[in-house]
Amino acid sequence: MIKTQKSFEQKNQGTLFLVPTPIGNLEDITFRAVNMLKAVDLIASEDTRNTQKLLNHFKVETPQTSFHEHNSKERTPQLIEKIKAGQSIAQVSDAGMPSISDPGVDLVRAAVDAGITVVPLPGPNAALTALIASGLSPQPFYFLGFLPRKKKDLTAELEELNKRKETLVFYESPHRVKQVVETMQAVYGSERKIVLAREVTKRFEEFIRGTMEEVCEWLSNENIRGEFVIIVEGNEHAETLEDKVWESWTLKEHVSFVMENESLPSKKAIKEVALLRDIPKREVYAAYHELEN
Repeated sequence: MIKTQKSFEQKNQGTLFLVPTPIGNLEDITFRAVNMLKAVDLIASEDTRNTQKLLNHFKVETPQTSFHEHNSKERTPQLIEKIKAGQSIAQVSDAGMPSISDPGVDLVRAAVDAGITVVPLPGPNAALTALIASGLSPQPFYFLGFLPRKKKDLTAELEELNKRKETLVFYESPHRVKQVVETMQAVYGSERKIVLAREVTKRFEEFIRGTMEEVCEWLSNENIRGEFVIIVEGNEHAETLEDKVWESWTLKEHVSFVMENESLPSKKAIKEVALLRDIPKREVYAAYHELEN
């Protein structure tokens, strides 16, 4: 059944406001967001200690309650009851837009199901901020957030995403970014363009732009710190690379395909095939050049 919402009609219950917070630079918060945090009855925060620093900076005295992935099942119905009773609540994440990488999505669904008005405020977002400065095509794009942690699941996810022509956008921690980009190089090839946006809007903001091979080399020589947005060029040849179609090819056929499809010399194509198949480069070299073992 269709539901309509007129966000600012007078109602006999409260409202759920989704309030973005700065992703680094505190000056990026909007006047409306600060005023909303002051006006609501309660702030549901992913990390109350982190949010309190923001509230102190802008002299906001509204009380907080914790709302995170470990207590969302218990806390969601409690917050819904408070809103039904007439309280207005602002939900905030640690940084940026709520409901993207936090349990806000569950709260929004519950509010919608309960007929509660949900009002989003515009504001900071790391993915879009990094994307527009990446130098890669900003539209269309496909945002995934955080990739799977296990190597097998990570590789499978990246192979599935290789069917897409859109620019790909991910979030990643400093502890995993090197492993993730190395796996991307194995799946997408050495020449695919990639951008790392580090510490977006913060003092040490940095953009690293290059090919997979170049960025992997940069990562191997750096003391990696800070949170990353990873932006990857889409696969313009997506229709020719069905999932693991190369499994039926000989090594020589695979190298020849990569050379032609990606306009690579044999040396780089051999390296790419070896990475993708997870076999020694010398084995691929020997097969391509038809050398005796």
